[in-house]
Amino acid sequence: MAVSAASDQRVLLVRLPCNPIFPIGPIYLADHLHKQFPQLPQRILDLAAVPLLDVEQVLLQAVEAFRPTLLVFSWRDIQIYAPVDGRGGNPLQNSFEVFYARNPLRRLRGALGGLGLMASFYGELWRNLRLVRRGLRRARRFEPQATAVLGGGAVSVFYEQLGRKLPKGTVVSVGEGEPLLEKLIRGESLAAERCFIAGDEPRPGLIHEQPGGMEKTACNYAYIGEIWPQLDWYLDGGDFYVGVQTKRGCPHNCCYCVYTVVEGKQVRVNPVAEVIAEMGQLYAKGVRGFWFTDAQFIPARRYIDDAKELLRAIQAQGWSDIRWAAYIRADNLDAELAELMVATGMDYFEIGITSGSQELVRKMRMGYNLRTVLENCRLLARAGFREHVSVNYSFNVIDERPETIRQTVAYHRELERIFGADKVEPAIFFIGLQPHTHLEQYGFDQGLIKPGYNPMSMLPWTARQLLWNPEPMGSTFGRICLEAFERNPGDFGRTVMDLLERDYGLAPLEEALHAPVEGRKALATATR
Repeated sequence: MAVSAASDQRVLLVRLPCNPIFPIGPIYLADHLHKQFPQLPQRILDLAAVPLLDVEQVLLQAVEAFRPTLLVFSWRDIQIYAPVDGRGGNPLQNSFEVFYARNPLRRLRGALGGLGLMASFYGELWRNLRLVRRGLRRARRFEPQATAVLGGGAVSVFYEQLGRKLPKGTVVSVGEGEPLLEKLIRGESLAAERCFIAGDEPRPGLIHEQPGGMEKTACNYAYIGEIWPQLDWYLDGGDFYVGVQTKRGCPHNCCYCVYTVVEGKQVRVNPVAEVIAEMGQLYAKGVRGFWFTDAQFIPARRYIDDAKELLRAIQAQGWSDIRWAAYIRADNLDAELAELMVATGMDYFEIGITSGSQELVRKMRMGYNLRTVLENCRLLARAGFREHVSVNYSFNVIDERPETIRQTVAYHRELERIFGADKVEPAIFFIGLQPHTHLEQYGFDQGLIKPGYNPMSMLPWTARQLLWNPEPMGSTFGRICLEAFERNPGDFGRTVMDLLERDYGLAPLEEALHAPVEGRKALATATR
């Protein structure tokens, strides 16, 4: 692709509308480009911080004022089947009312809600594609050779479907964007990058190609503030977490997750001094809440020492008033790390064990030892952790049955005994089937979906397949969830657990922690 010389480039990074979470991706892209091309003019435009009715006008005004040669659009997520509280409503409740409610009026309510969700989803999809088209068209009024790049989490998952809807010539980026943008600006070939050009077919297996390594240095927030006036909009409130990345990559093979293929299986740890330097800049701006944006803060036991080194460095800064949170694999702790976590201000963490049955954890290729998770949670409690824990459960993924339900409830009750029932929140998920996952292949093998299906569809005859809740347990979970929504929608997760215990009881905890030999055989069948 022919582009202008680097000295002639002007880059506008646009985050497309989404929930207003701190936009760490576009920030890191701009920071990287500034370090490679210090004289390169850049601007960041975050449309998540703009009223939806104004986003198109604001984008076009920014393009006219800045006249970019390169428009980099970041599409964070496409939340088709969010578990609860989607931007257009509650997709889980609406779907379950349509599929499982016995009362015709309730089914009608779910259908009407589902229509609203369909309108919201497709409206958001078409709006974002229109923003890309109109932004590029307006840029070409001033710079006829202007190029658009589209990347971000949503694009990395659904690149095959989105690529057919974009203006021809748009560069579609999968995974990390830094090396791709660097080559674009230098006018170098993109043949080796994880990308393709809209109008062409992506090469087979593109998402499974591993990203190249790059050493991440501290983000220069003084520069970011110069090119992104909305920075203060995020920092002024001071009551939420600001993202900081300490590593990239995830070595695991969880059956429904795409992090491994998007970020790559090789974990690349950022130098501690650089992470501290970045946090220090934010601290000086008044930030006290930090979210470590890694796929997993401690992805494996071999990274325990890296986590300790970082937390000791935080202690050495004397930041006794900060709080931080992260996804953690609680099987990768020891007593010293637990004490460091508490001492440095960890006030929230999420663990995605998916099931409290060791048998199902193995079948879903999670790599967890649930007994170790409990032991390490006790280490955290003994170290003084008294804050919030979110435990993600994804029911009915592979081979769920009454015995495994009893085991999961028993496991959750043990977590409540460790931390306190008021501190442990069960987050109930039903997987929205995503391409490029082991679960997708399992669906093909079991005849639950067919090759050529559209993973972005919200049409009713597709929704029941993509909202993963197959029989024979699907109707059971549908009934339980509907009752929980009716009883206490404000505490949905805990209510689901109570109803499951009411209907199925509790297994002995030891049963939950033991995976029988036949479970291992089933794993090979389920994920071949």
